[in-house]
Amino acid sequence: MKILVCMKQVPQKDAPLKLNETGAWIREDVSYEVNEPDAYALEEALRQKEQHSGEVVVITSGPARAQQVLREALAKGADRAIHLEDNAFVGLDAFNTAKAFAAAIKDEKFDLIFTGLQSDDYGYAQTGVVLAELLGWPHATIIMQIEKKESGIRVKRELEAGYFQFVDMPLPAVLTIQSGINKLRYATLIGIKNAKNKPLRKVAIAEVKSAIGENLQKIERLYIPQKTKKTEHIEGLPAEIAKKLVDKLRNELRVL
Repeated sequence: MKILVCMKQVPQKDAPLKLNETGAWIREDVSYEVNEPDAYALEEALRQKEQHSGEVVVITSGPARAQQVLREALAKGADRAIHLEDNAFVGLDAFNTAKAFAAAIKDEKFDLIFTGLQSDDYGYAQTGVVLAELLGWPHATIIMQIEKKESGIRVKRELEAGYFQFVDMPLPAVLTIQSGINKLRYATLIGIKNAKNKPLRKVAIAEVKSAIGENLQKIERLYIPQKTKKTEHIEGLPAEIAKKLVDKLRNELRVL
């Protein structure tokens, strides 16, 4: 099978947030890492390749620093990479990111496209679903298991309250992968060395500009949560304290 994995570079979870001058996004001088759900999508693609043979291609968009996620993927076993390289890709919403990806792979024929369930920064959980719509492919979300069948694939979806759903799907298809579907591997020294010689195609924004348009979603401003602490002491006899506490829970906090 030929599988495309969409990956993203995001700020590290424990990195201190630093807002840019406009306050609409994060400054460039923070530490970055691979989006965790995308790491599970890559691992699942590599496992499918090991079971059924084929090719795993990874794609990302963003400035030059974003190439690091592709290098890590190649070191783990991906066969080649595609980098939509430009600072302008950072500000694209999920709809335009999906349109840019679709334009970049228009000459390729994939059996499956994997994305992480969502990104750790925006958290839209939209790119994979929109990409499926643009390609006219069936899609399924929150995937916990994939089984190859003669007629296509059978996937296990995670639902609410501990329930799961099994769905039979034809190929090609787009799947958004849930974190925890597998156990992540580490890149070997040989893998890191071989990654330097694997193909990495760069796509300039001019090559896909005709496919993208104005963002349909826009972040106006971000705010770093302010830590505050307010303690109120209720005095009186036990019965009076209980009555006052219930009144506050019911009328002020509205949790009763």
